Amino acid sequence: MILISSVSFSMPTIASTFEFDAIYNVYRGGLNVAKMHRTLSNTEDGQILYSETKTTGIVSLFRKDKIIEKSIWKNINGKLEPEFYEYDRSGTKKPRNVTVKFDWVKNQITNSINGSSWKMQTEEGVIDKLLYQYFIMLDLQQGKTNFQYQIADGGKEKTYIFETIGEEIINTPIGKLRTIKLIRIRKDSDRTDIFWCAPDMNFLPVKLEITDDGEKTTVIINSLKGYKN
Repeated sequence: MILISSVSFSMPTIASTFEFDAIYNVYRGGLNVAKMHRTLSNTEDGQILYSETKTTGIVSLFRKDKIIEKSIWKNINGKLEPEFYEYDRSGTKKPRNVTVKFDWVKNQITNSINGSSWKMQTEEGVIDKLLYQYFIMLDLQQGKTNFQYQIADGGKEKTYIFETIGEEIINTPIGKLRTIKLIRIRKDSDRTDIFWCAPDMNFLPVKLEITDDGEKTTVIINSLKGYKN
């Protein structure tokens, strides 16, 4: 049993953005079911683009599912401020498109799911479902062991809580990596999300393991290029 400790929310600050281009393999039931491509880069107009693309693998020969997520933010005086998030799933009988637009002048979020939109009020510090993954890297760099984030998720604001649970050397296709292991704390769910982040790569997540209803999904880094600090 993992006890939920008292955790305060704070926005990490940065001097510059760590850029990367990484490809991961996704395994389920011992099979390579998908590829995942994550990139983070600075754009010419001063924005920061974080994107993630998932495509089905050899186990799904008759499906063409593709999921693209992207998050756009800016570095405002050392703080990352989200502007736009999009989730798009295609190649399936039930395509899904979700967008989240942040208006920090009005402290307002516009949510849209498959074309239906609505607005809700928000407050400083709320981020999107991709940006928190980068915040994990920043908080680990600052030596934190417990942290939480307010996430705009599914038309609601949810609290994601994380806690470090030790260190581990893991084998990956790019070699043995020293990692910090952390877990997402869930109050009312049996699902477990465990991350392995590599200190020598600015705490880039190099492995993720999700266990839900007895089914385990493992995501592990396969290649890394464009490493730029």
